[in-house]
Amino acid sequence: MSPKDKQSPDDLLSPLAHPQLNSSMTRSTQTPSNRKSVIIGLYGIPGCGKTYLLKQLEQTLGKGEFAFYDDTRTIASIFPEVLGTFEIMEEQQSHWQRSIATIVKECDESGKVGIVASSYMFCAEDEEDQDPRHTQNDLDIYSQIIYLDTPAETIVKRVMADTERSRPRTSVNHLQGWQEDEKIELRNLCRQRRILFSSMPYDHALKDWIIKLLQVYRYDSEEENLSCAERRVDDIVAPYQKQVTTMLVLDADRTLASQDTGLLFWKLLSKSKALCDGERTLEKMFDSPLEYSYLGFRQAILIYEEIANDQEYDEFCQEVASMVTLHPEFVSLLQLVEEQEYISAVVVTSGLRRIWEKVLAREGFSKSLSVIGGGRIADGFVVTAKVKGALTARLRKTHGMYVWAFGDSPLDVDMLHEADQGIVVVGEEWDRSPDMDEALKIAIGVKDGLQARQVLLPNTAKPRLPSVLPIVKITDPEFIKALLGDKYIPSGLKVLCASDKNPRAVQLLATPMRHAAIADPELRRTHRRIGHYLAIEYMSNVIGLEPSPVEQVRGYQTSNFRLFHEEQTTILALMPGGTSMAMGITEAFPLATFLQTGDPNDVTSHHLDGQLTLVLVDAVINTGKSIIQFVQHIRKLNATIRIMIVVDVVQAQCVHGGSLEQAFADQSGLHLIALRTSETTDTGKAPALNRPGKTA
Repeated sequence: MSPKDKQSPDDLLSPLAHPQLNSSMTRSTQTPSNRKSVIIGLYGIPGCGKTYLLKQLEQTLGKGEFAFYDDTRTIASIFPEVLGTFEIMEEQQSHWQRSIATIVKECDESGKVGIVASSYMFCAEDEEDQDPRHTQNDLDIYSQIIYLDTPAETIVKRVMADTERSRPRTSVNHLQGWQEDEKIELRNLCRQRRILFSSMPYDHALKDWIIKLLQVYRYDSEEENLSCAERRVDDIVAPYQKQVTTMLVLDADRTLASQDTGLLFWKLLSKSKALCDGERTLEKMFDSPLEYSYLGFRQAILIYEEIANDQEYDEFCQEVASMVTLHPEFVSLLQLVEEQEYISAVVVTSGLRRIWEKVLAREGFSKSLSVIGGGRIADGFVVTAKVKGALTARLRKTHGMYVWAFGDSPLDVDMLHEADQGIVVVGEEWDRSPDMDEALKIAIGVKDGLQARQVLLPNTAKPRLPSVLPIVKITDPEFIKALLGDKYIPSGLKVLCASDKNPRAVQLLATPMRHAAIADPELRRTHRRIGHYLAIEYMSNVIGLEPSPVEQVRGYQTSNFRLFHEEQTTILALMPGGTSMAMGITEAFPLATFLQTGDPNDVTSHHLDGQLTLVLVDAVINTGKSIIQFVQHIRKLNATIRIMIVVDVVQAQCVHGGSLEQAFADQSGLHLIALRTSETTDTGKAPALNRPGKTA
């Protein structure tokens, strides 16, 4: 599918304003009830501190772009004759509704953001019924309601110390029940009426949090949201704008990995009742009229802000990131992309940016792979389905890039449609979006509709719409060739010889093999030591290490280390000569899979699926013919897996311009680690396949 002219990004979805936006930016006229004004309500039971907070905000923000209202004082200024009889609930409701019109009118005419301190209901301690101060429709003036969740004990102390107002004395238990009833009712009403809601503890940080909220969201506009997201992608592209011509746009959850990090996040939260209750889950929110809309994702951010401060949030993200395992197929692909200057990749997620930054950093991609996503107010924007599509279109149209998009859910359909190449990632049937088939049918069925292919991860997954979505493997040589294009520059064979770095150690290791009378058992032990030495000293440096928490005798955990992705490593001994060395490598990396054979055709795609590194082990490379046959066979099965050749002796004629370097000139991700080079030759013959250890 070639680049195509489609709907402009400006016609697609749109985002929020960032703290850095200047005040001259056009303000949106879209609010939950299609009003012009942005009005924010400060709610809470009497004594929670609404009036005091309102005064603090007024002192800090000033009245230049904000208007401040205390509802009782507003009503008194408009209708002073009723203030003395204001205990009559019917009159209070009537006059509050009339004051609402005044507040809206003033904000409409001035263009200011209104901030209103108000109460939702009265609840006398000796009465079971609760009396709302105003109707549900009255709430529609608000873009957002912030509920001040002040501890009931604090309120009781304030009421007792208040000499300016006459307030009825109430118990802590009564106030706590009152607060819970208000929060539940207001939260549900706001969801149904598409009003943003957050309940925040009233502490010293609340004022600064509200100011940050106003800085980011005061221009309540999908258009500004999209502008912020576009600026983010422009900033990412800017450093290499002229050299990158191909871009991979990747969804994260259930695309790069099978896990949904949002679900994992909430499972962690569910363990703490202090941070999570049934009314604050994303599931409930997305099932409301907010759905997966712009407002829905904004509400999701407010929920994350509500349940965890910045430090707690980062800690949760770190724990979730540690639970995520990237598909090895994507790891190998991104490692290949990372080596090329003309191709790059970016993750665009509707999920939590911080989690995916931590996951990618762990995999070594923090410098080469950026994440566009949200999760906190400070991010400045949210990523919706249409934002994903618009950013993909911007990369293709504005920046002139050829775009490959990978995604798994209905939120990714716009992105897949806007890309030059759309790849639907299909997971196990029980762990994938149930709505995607229908979304794909609709997208494919329209004029100039979606043209895409699908990749199955794992490859045993049931395909989606197989009659219209061709199946591809992202490790297939033809797929990789098409993705990398004509500009691909292979890195070739990378050779590392231990005798160049540590000749004395090599001399000691090789000494037993120079004794003519040495018995076979001792030779095998020597080769085993050599394999272990090359694994510890050289393979660990090339591949890297990762922490491996273990429990100590005294019961506490400490971090040990193991080979990076050790469980996704296969050690293949080439018989007969490679077995002893391979056993030494296995001792160093016990979690790796061990195989042995003398015939390349014994290796099938089954042995390579889900693996990141294949280690080919032999004692001696003479002409290089056997190794070349193995590598060529493996590359036909998997074009991206890293191949590491480990030998005791390699003939000098095979490297440094010899047969191996020539045969592997068009390869990437290929290393040769040898103990030493030699000018003499030796030959051997291999028996059939045997698997004494763990199978792939």
